Amino acid sequence: MSWAGRPATEIAEAVRQGEVSAVTVVREHLDVIAKRDQAVNAFRLVREQALDEARALQDRRDLPDLPLAGVPVAVKDNLEVAGEAPRNGSRATSKVPVAHDHPAVERLRAAGAVIVGLTNVPELCLVGTGDSHFGTVRNPWNLTRTAGGSSSGGAAAVAAGMVPLALGNDGMGSLRIPAAACGVLAIKPGAGLVPPPTHPWRGLSENGPIATTAADLALALSVLAADPGLTDAHRYGTRTEPAPRMLRSVWADEDEDYAFRAPQDLNRTSPEPFDLRVAVSPQPLPPGLPVDAEFQAAARAAADALRVAGHTALDRSRRLPVWLGPATVAAWLACAAEDADELDRTRLEPRTRALARAGRLLRSLNLDGARSRARWSDYAADKWFDTVDVLVTPTLATVPPRADRWGRRGLLRNVLVNVRYAPATGAWNMCGWPALTVPFATHSTGLPIGVQLVAPPGGEPHLLGMAAQLEASRPWPRHAPGYSA
Repeated sequence: MSWAGRPATEIAEAVRQGEVSAVTVVREHLDVIAKRDQAVNAFRLVREQALDEARALQDRRDLPDLPLAGVPVAVKDNLEVAGEAPRNGSRATSKVPVAHDHPAVERLRAAGAVIVGLTNVPELCLVGTGDSHFGTVRNPWNLTRTAGGSSSGGAAAVAAGMVPLALGNDGMGSLRIPAAACGVLAIKPGAGLVPPPTHPWRGLSENGPIATTAADLALALSVLAADPGLTDAHRYGTRTEPAPRMLRSVWADEDEDYAFRAPQDLNRTSPEPFDLRVAVSPQPLPPGLPVDAEFQAAARAAADALRVAGHTALDRSRRLPVWLGPATVAAWLACAAEDADELDRTRLEPRTRALARAGRLLRSLNLDGARSRARWSDYAADKWFDTVDVLVTPTLATVPPRADRWGRRGLLRNVLVNVRYAPATGAWNMCGWPALTVPFATHSTGLPIGVQLVAPPGGEPHLLGMAAQLEASRPWPRHAPGYSA
């Protein structure tokens, strides 16, 4: 049986114990990528040198202690991987390879992961659809639909069983949107937990993992955060406070010794109980932004499952503030302008030029969303959340749109398609709170439905623990139909 398609925890344990070599694992995943990616187009670049890196990994003396020993990982094409050029979905970016890994990539390698490729994104990672100069990423559940964005290729590669883990980032939902569209998990950590992208979008964007199980997601986040305490977060929580962050690492404190510790007993499937106040908001959006009835039902069903698991579940009819939506759009467009300012505009796609023009106009009028963002982040989000520990909402508002060349179209069509199907994620970037998406149902169209879990700062262990409880209550298919073997 091939190692491709197995969870990261299972692969790492087998490599640590000598049951299989990292070279065999990586070779089998490269073979699967070669067969499956012709239809999906998840990868902009596949790294054949990954085999040489797997051989070098096999010789490491600390191999038995590495939490991600031999695990193939895909990296979003806006993050630095030494020896490669991050193209960010654009022909306007440099083709010159970078010399050093991004710190998040560095942590993955230090933990034993092998980087097998760079995954496709929309140009400059600006939108929730997965098309660019390098092609269109298709949803493994339905190849006529987009895989979402902007961590498009990472979510599609994980959903199609080409890699067990992917590294992406999330500026307005760019991890949660494609993960929900493709039926996998992703977490946007809160501010300061994981080293952010090189272009952090005014502090809106955070790096985070994509996976098929709660255990894999917790393991990957623990490595990215250099926080071993998060490894077991999918199995536990506390009654009133999140588990303390243990940011003791060679990256966080050069004077303190740190070594990775291989996780123990990660295959235990029963998460430990804990009791939190959970609010379900099937329709959290302001008037004029509808949410599909089946998506609303999935959020209610997830809250019911959490109630059965021992939490106190409450109905939340309160909607997000009307002023927050326009501010979020304005902040998005301002970031588009800043990213485009650094590049040759004549080489950018029509969509990118249009988004950037709108952003420059708003910026010139001091309407870039900054004041509303500060209001939401400083006190309004906390007041809106009230005494709730975790909020449950649909991740998307409706099924993802067609896989098309949206980049060749203008401002209005792109803004409308993004706002209509993915308006429920950006609020939590605006305040920097952690948020996670978990697959929990299947739509009548046959596409997966993701449920979003949101917590106040420091709540990542709560989110991971609840994801595990939802997984135990209603196990989901780990891969899209037809990609499980």
